[in-house]
Amino acid sequence: MKELISHRDDIVLWESSGAPHGRELGKRAVDEGFEIVAAAGGDGTVNSVLNGVMASGRQVTFGVVPLGTGNDLARTLALPEDARDAMAMLEVGRRERLDLIKVEADGIETYGLNAAAGGFSGEVGEAISSELKARWGPLAYLIGSLKAVPEVRGHQTFVSFDGEPEEEIDAFNIVVANGRTVAGGKNVAPMANMQDGKLDVVIVHFGTILELANVGARLLAGNYLTSERVEHRMASRVSVRSHPGMWFNVDGEMLTDKPVTFSAVPQALEVIVGTEYTAEPEQPRELPEMEGKT
Repeated sequence: MKELISHRDDIVLWESSGAPHGRELGKRAVDEGFEIVAAAGGDGTVNSVLNGVMASGRQVTFGVVPLGTGNDLARTLALPEDARDAMAMLEVGRRERLDLIKVEADGIETYGLNAAAGGFSGEVGEAISSELKARWGPLAYLIGSLKAVPEVRGHQTFVSFDGEPEEEIDAFNIVVANGRTVAGGKNVAPMANMQDGKLDVVIVHFGTILELANVGARLLAGNYLTSERVEHRMASRVSVRSHPGMWFNVDGEMLTDKPVTFSAVPQALEVIVGTEYTAEPEQPRELPEMEGKT
Protein backbone atom coordinates (compact mmCIF):
# COMPACT_ATOMS: atom_id res chain seq x y z
CA MET A 1 0.00 0.00 0.00
CA LYS A 2 2.80 2.43 0.79
CA GLU A 3 4.18 1.98 -2.71
CA LEU A 4 0.78 2.63 -4.25
CA ILE A 5 0.36 6.03 -2.62
CA SER A 6 3.97 7.16 -2.26
CA HIS A 7 3.47 9.74 -5.03
CA ARG A 8 0.25 11.14 -3.55
CA ASP A 9 0.09 13.89 -0.98
CA ASP A 10 -3.71 13.85 -0.75
CA ILE A 11 -3.96 10.34 0.72
CA VAL A 12 -3.15 9.48 4.32
CA LEU A 13 -2.31 5.88 5.22
CA TRP A 14 -2.77 4.50 8.72
CA GLU A 15 -1.85 0.90 9.48
CA SER A 16 -4.13 -1.14 11.74
CA SER A 17 -2.75 -3.59 14.29
CA GLY A 18 -6.03 -5.50 14.67
CA ALA A 19 -9.79 -5.19 14.92
CA PRO A 20 -9.99 -2.79 17.91
CA HIS A 21 -7.36 -0.55 16.32
CA GLY A 22 -9.18 -0.69 12.98
CA ARG A 23 -12.35 0.57 14.63
CA GLU A 24 -10.38 3.30 16.36
CA LEU A 25 -8.81 4.42 13.08
CA GLY A 26 -12.14 4.37 11.23
CA LYS A 27 -13.73 6.66 13.80
CA ARG A 28 -10.65 8.88 13.93
CA ALA A 29 -10.71 9.34 10.15
CA VAL A 30 -14.30 10.55 10.24
CA ASP A 31 -13.71 12.76 13.26
CA GLU A 32 -10.74 14.38 11.52
CA GLY A 33 -12.88 15.33 8.54
CA PHE A 34 -11.82 12.94 5.79
CA GLU A 35 -14.50 12.72 3.09
CA ILE A 36 -13.56 9.20 1.92
CA VAL A 37 -12.55 6.51 4.41
CA ALA A 38 -11.27 3.32 2.77
CA ALA A 39 -10.28 0.00 4.32
CA ALA A 40 -7.47 -1.89 2.59
CA GLY A 41 -7.37 -5.54 3.62
CA GLY A 42 -9.65 -8.55 3.98
CA ASP A 43 -13.28 -8.67 4.99
CA GLY A 44 -12.37 -8.60 8.70
CA THR A 45 -10.33 -5.42 8.29
CA VAL A 46 -13.13 -3.85 6.28
CA ASN A 47 -15.58 -4.76 9.04
CA SER A 48 -13.49 -3.19 11.81
CA VAL A 49 -13.04 0.09 9.92
CA LEU A 50 -16.73 0.09 8.99
CA ASN A 51 -17.70 -0.16 12.65
CA GLY A 52 -15.41 2.74 13.50
CA VAL A 53 -17.07 4.82 10.80
CA MET A 54 -20.53 3.92 12.11
CA ALA A 55 -19.47 4.73 15.69
CA SER A 56 -18.67 8.30 14.62
CA GLY A 57 -22.33 8.98 13.88
CA ARG A 58 -21.40 11.10 10.85
CA GLN A 59 -21.77 10.50 7.12
CA VAL A 60 -18.76 9.80 4.90
CA THR A 61 -18.10 7.79 1.74
CA PHE A 62 -16.71 4.33 2.43
CA GLY A 63 -14.27 2.53 0.14
CA VAL A 64 -12.72 -0.93 -0.04
CA VAL A 65 -9.34 -2.02 -1.40
CA PRO A 66 -9.42 -5.86 -1.35
CA LEU A 67 -6.16 -7.30 -0.03
CA GLY A 68 -7.40 -10.28 1.98
CA THR A 69 -7.98 -14.01 1.61
CA GLY A 70 -11.65 -14.11 0.64
CA ASN A 71 -12.49 -10.54 -0.44
CA ASP A 72 -16.15 -11.54 -0.60
CA LEU A 73 -17.59 -8.07 -0.12
CA ALA A 74 -15.44 -6.81 -3.01
CA ARG A 75 -16.98 -9.49 -5.25
CA THR A 76 -20.51 -8.25 -4.67
CA LEU A 77 -19.34 -4.65 -5.10
CA ALA A 78 -17.67 -5.64 -8.41
CA LEU A 79 -14.38 -4.09 -7.35
CA PRO A 80 -11.15 -4.90 -9.22
CA GLU A 81 -8.94 -7.61 -7.73
CA ASP A 82 -5.79 -5.64 -8.52
CA ALA A 83 -4.97 -3.23 -5.68
CA ARG A 84 -3.87 -0.45 -8.06
CA ASP A 85 -7.14 -0.61 -9.97
CA ALA A 86 -9.10 -0.74 -6.72
CA MET A 87 -7.27 2.35 -5.48
CA ALA A 88 -8.16 4.16 -8.69
CA MET A 89 -11.78 3.19 -8.16
CA LEU A 90 -11.85 5.29 -4.99
CA GLU A 91 -11.76 8.33 -7.27
CA VAL A 92 -13.73 7.20 -10.32
CA GLY A 93 -16.13 4.59 -8.91
CA ARG A 94 -19.85 5.11 -8.58
CA ARG A 95 -21.28 5.90 -5.18
CA GLU A 96 -24.28 3.93 -3.99
CA ARG A 97 -26.13 3.95 -0.70
CA LEU A 98 -26.09 0.40 0.64
CA ASP A 99 -27.87 -1.40 3.44
CA LEU A 100 -26.07 -2.63 6.54
CA ILE A 101 -26.67 -5.54 8.91
CA LYS A 102 -27.07 -4.44 12.53
CA VAL A 103 -26.14 -7.25 14.91
CA GLU A 104 -27.18 -7.35 18.59
CA ALA A 105 -26.09 -10.14 20.93
CA ASP A 106 -25.21 -10.45 24.63
CA GLY A 107 -24.94 -6.69 25.10
CA ILE A 108 -22.85 -6.30 21.92
CA GLU A 109 -23.96 -4.08 19.04
CA THR A 110 -22.02 -4.20 15.80
CA TYR A 111 -22.51 -3.85 12.06
CA GLY A 112 -21.79 -6.03 9.07
CA LEU A 113 -21.79 -5.17 5.39
CA ASN A 114 -21.49 -8.58 3.77
CA ALA A 115 -22.88 -11.52 5.75
CA ALA A 116 -23.17 -13.36 9.06
CA ALA A 117 -22.87 -17.14 9.10
CA GLY A 118 -23.63 -19.58 11.89
CA GLY A 119 -23.63 -23.31 12.56
CA PHE A 120 -21.18 -25.25 10.42
CA SER A 121 -19.94 -21.98 8.86
CA GLY A 122 -19.28 -20.64 12.34
CA GLU A 123 -17.31 -23.75 13.27
CA VAL A 124 -15.26 -23.43 10.07
CA GLY A 125 -14.55 -19.81 10.93
CA GLU A 126 -13.42 -20.82 14.41
CA ALA A 127 -11.05 -23.39 12.85
CA ILE A 128 -9.36 -20.84 10.58
CA SER A 129 -6.56 -18.94 12.28
CA SER A 130 -4.87 -15.84 10.89
CA GLU A 131 -1.71 -17.97 10.51
CA LEU A 132 -3.68 -20.50 8.44
CA LYS A 133 -4.97 -17.72 6.18
CA ALA A 134 -1.51 -16.23 5.76
CA ARG A 135 0.05 -19.59 4.89
CA TRP A 136 -2.62 -21.13 2.67
CA GLY A 137 -4.65 -18.20 1.32
CA PRO A 138 -8.02 -19.33 -0.12
CA LEU A 139 -7.15 -22.97 0.70
CA ALA A 140 -7.52 -22.01 4.37
CA TYR A 141 -11.30 -22.36 3.99
CA LEU A 142 -10.97 -25.94 2.75
CA ILE A 143 -8.59 -26.81 5.58
CA GLY A 144 -10.95 -25.16 8.08
CA SER A 145 -13.83 -27.22 6.72
CA LEU A 146 -11.87 -30.43 7.21
CA LYS A 147 -11.05 -29.44 10.79
CA ALA A 148 -14.71 -28.73 11.50
CA VAL A 149 -16.04 -31.98 10.05
CA PRO A 150 -15.73 -33.89 13.37
CA GLU A 151 -18.02 -31.23 14.87
CA VAL A 152 -20.80 -31.75 12.30
CA ARG A 153 -24.10 -31.63 14.17
CA GLY A 154 -27.54 -30.13 14.07
CA HIS A 155 -28.72 -27.32 16.28
CA GLN A 156 -32.16 -27.14 17.87
CA THR A 157 -32.72 -23.65 16.59
CA PHE A 158 -35.51 -21.15 17.13
CA VAL A 159 -35.83 -18.41 14.51
CA SER A 160 -38.18 -15.43 14.44
CA PHE A 161 -38.73 -13.45 11.25
CA ASP A 162 -39.93 -9.84 11.55
CA GLY A 163 -41.26 -10.34 15.08
CA GLU A 164 -43.44 -13.33 14.22
CA PRO A 165 -43.60 -16.33 16.61
CA GLU A 166 -40.46 -18.45 16.68
CA GLU A 167 -40.14 -21.39 14.32
CA GLU A 168 -38.22 -24.44 15.55
CA ILE A 169 -35.66 -25.63 13.00
CA ASP A 170 -33.11 -28.45 13.11
CA ALA A 171 -30.45 -26.28 11.49
CA PHE A 172 -27.06 -27.29 10.18
CA ASN A 173 -26.12 -23.85 8.92
CA ILE A 174 -27.67 -20.37 8.78
CA VAL A 175 -26.50 -17.45 6.67
CA VAL A 176 -27.91 -13.94 7.16
CA ALA A 177 -26.74 -12.06 4.12
CA ASN A 178 -26.56 -8.60 2.65
CA GLY A 179 -23.89 -9.54 0.09
CA ARG A 180 -23.83 -12.71 -2.00
CA THR A 181 -20.66 -14.69 -1.27
CA VAL A 182 -18.58 -15.91 1.67
CA ALA A 183 -15.48 -18.10 2.12
CA GLY A 184 -13.66 -16.85 -0.96
CA GLY A 185 -16.48 -16.75 -3.49
CA LYS A 186 -19.00 -19.38 -2.35
CA ASN A 187 -22.35 -18.13 -3.65
CA VAL A 188 -24.29 -18.63 -0.40
CA ALA A 189 -26.93 -15.93 -1.02
CA PRO A 190 -27.17 -15.59 -4.80
CA MET A 191 -30.40 -13.57 -4.64
CA ALA A 192 -29.13 -10.94 -2.18
CA ASN A 193 -29.62 -7.28 -3.02
CA MET A 194 -27.64 -4.77 -0.95
CA GLN A 195 -30.18 -2.02 -1.59
CA ASP A 196 -33.57 -3.65 -1.00
CA GLY A 197 -33.81 -3.06 2.76
CA LYS A 198 -34.05 -6.80 3.40
CA LEU A 199 -31.81 -9.57 4.71
CA ASP A 200 -31.55 -12.84 2.82
CA VAL A 201 -31.71 -15.75 5.25
CA VAL A 202 -30.51 -19.11 3.93
CA ILE A 203 -31.03 -22.11 6.22
CA VAL A 204 -29.52 -25.53 5.57
CA HIS A 205 -31.54 -28.11 7.47
CA PHE A 206 -29.62 -30.90 9.16
CA GLY A 207 -29.49 -34.24 7.41
CA THR A 208 -27.34 -37.27 6.74
CA ILE A 209 -23.75 -36.81 5.59
CA LEU A 210 -24.87 -37.84 2.08
CA GLU A 211 -27.67 -35.26 2.05
CA LEU A 212 -25.38 -32.51 3.31
CA ALA A 213 -22.71 -33.49 0.78
CA ASN A 214 -25.34 -33.09 -1.93
CA VAL A 215 -26.06 -29.57 -0.68
CA GLY A 216 -22.31 -28.82 -0.70
CA ALA A 217 -21.97 -30.12 -4.25
CA ARG A 218 -24.80 -27.88 -5.39
CA LEU A 219 -23.22 -24.90 -3.64
CA LEU A 220 -19.91 -25.51 -5.40
CA ALA A 221 -21.74 -25.94 -8.71
CA GLY A 222 -23.34 -22.52 -8.33
CA ASN A 223 -26.90 -22.88 -6.97
CA TYR A 224 -27.96 -24.80 -3.88
CA LEU A 225 -31.25 -22.98 -3.31
CA THR A 226 -33.09 -25.69 -5.26
CA SER A 227 -32.15 -28.35 -2.70
CA GLU A 228 -35.01 -29.57 -0.53
CA ARG A 229 -32.72 -29.18 2.49
CA VAL A 230 -32.15 -25.47 1.79
CA GLU A 231 -34.66 -22.80 2.78
CA HIS A 232 -34.46 -19.20 1.54
CA ARG A 233 -36.34 -16.44 3.37
CA MET A 234 -36.26 -12.64 3.36
CA ALA A 235 -36.89 -10.40 6.35
CA SER A 236 -36.05 -7.01 7.82
CA ARG A 237 -35.29 -8.50 11.24
CA VAL A 238 -34.22 -12.02 12.23
CA SER A 239 -33.68 -13.40 15.73
CA VAL A 240 -31.86 -16.70 16.32
CA ARG A 241 -31.29 -18.78 19.46
CA SER A 242 -30.24 -22.41 19.58
CA HIS A 243 -29.08 -25.38 21.62
CA PRO A 244 -26.23 -26.01 21.64
CA GLY A 245 -25.23 -22.38 21.11
CA MET A 246 -24.68 -21.61 17.43
CA TRP A 247 -21.48 -19.68 16.78
CA PHE A 248 -21.95 -16.79 14.32
CA ASN A 249 -19.26 -14.85 12.52
CA VAL A 250 -19.91 -11.42 11.03
CA ASP A 251 -17.97 -10.60 7.87
CA GLY A 252 -15.74 -13.55 8.72
CA GLU A 253 -14.95 -12.47 12.29
CA MET A 254 -16.20 -14.68 15.13
CA LEU A 255 -18.74 -12.87 17.32
CA THR A 256 -21.01 -14.94 19.56
CA ASP A 257 -22.80 -18.21 20.32
CA LYS A 258 -25.48 -16.41 22.35
CA PRO A 259 -29.01 -15.49 21.10
CA VAL A 260 -28.58 -12.90 18.36
CA THR A 261 -30.73 -10.49 16.37
CA PHE A 262 -29.96 -9.22 12.88
CA SER A 263 -31.66 -6.13 11.47
CA ALA A 264 -31.43 -4.53 8.05
CA VAL A 265 -30.50 -0.84 8.14
CA PRO A 266 -31.64 0.47 4.74
CA GLN A 267 -29.27 2.67 2.73
CA ALA A 268 -27.20 3.41 5.80
CA LEU A 269 -23.84 4.02 4.14
CA GLU A 270 -22.54 5.53 0.90
CA VAL A 271 -20.08 3.05 -0.62
CA ILE A 272 -17.85 3.21 -3.70
CA VAL A 273 -18.68 0.37 -6.11
CA GLY A 274 -17.19 -0.96 -9.33
CA THR A 275 -18.42 -0.14 -12.82
CA GLU A 276 -20.06 -3.58 -13.17
CA TYR A 277 -21.91 -3.41 -9.85
CA THR A 278 -25.63 -4.12 -9.99
CA ALA A 279 -28.01 -4.19 -7.05
CA GLU A 280 -30.18 -6.81 -8.73
CA PRO A 281 -28.37 -10.16 -8.76
CA GLU A 282 -28.11 -12.43 -11.76
CA GLN A 283 -30.62 -15.24 -11.71
CA PRO A 284 -28.81 -18.39 -10.52
CA ARG A 285 -28.62 -20.98 -13.25
CA GLU A 286 -30.67 -24.12 -12.96
CA LEU A 287 -28.62 -27.24 -12.25
CA PRO A 288 -29.32 -30.64 -13.79
CA GLU A 289 -30.92 -33.25 -11.61
CA MET A 290 -28.34 -34.80 -9.30
CA GLU A 291 -28.34 -38.40 -8.15
CA GLY A 292 -29.76 -38.61 -4.65
CA LYS A 293 -31.18 -35.06 -4.90
CA THR A 294 -32.51 -33.85 -1.57
